[in-house]
Amino acid sequence: METLSFETVINAPLQKVWDILWGAETYTEWTKFFSPGSESKMKSDWKVGGKTYFLNANDEGMVSTIDSLDEPNQIVFKHLGMVSNGVEDTQSKEVMEWSGSFEKYFLTDLDGKTKLHAEVQIDKAWEEHMNTGFIKGFEVIKELAEKK
Repeated sequence: METLSFETVINAPLQKVWDILWGAETYTEWTKFFSPGSESKMKSDWKVGGKTYFLNANDEGMVSTIDSLDEPNQIVFKHLGMVSNGVEDTQSKEVMEWSGSFEKYFLTDLDGKTKLHAEVQIDKAWEEHMNTGFIKGFEVIKELAEKK
């Protein structure tokens, strides 16, 4: 596993950036680069230790939990497994190779601007995919947040 980091400064307040990150409509906008051609969505109970799902249009994807939450300053997801055909897989050999990896988001107030920083633990094979998703996704977040 390796950790990738992404960062941008956005000319908008913390709460607005947070809402764009996790709002139902805007989440699909900035995450479209992770699964082109398929609208992604996130379903969460927003509870530490609860369930969060990162899904494609066919309701397949990852099952995770929120490891820590301090809205609108930070959220840390711990990935647990995959969801396919409505079945959660948290025990297969393939899943166990990356289960427990983290995806972290930190928002810092810079006198009315927001520094958005993300870190994701991945297998090297996913590096290019994640770089594309986060770099292009952060551009969309910045564009949406800076609209007046």
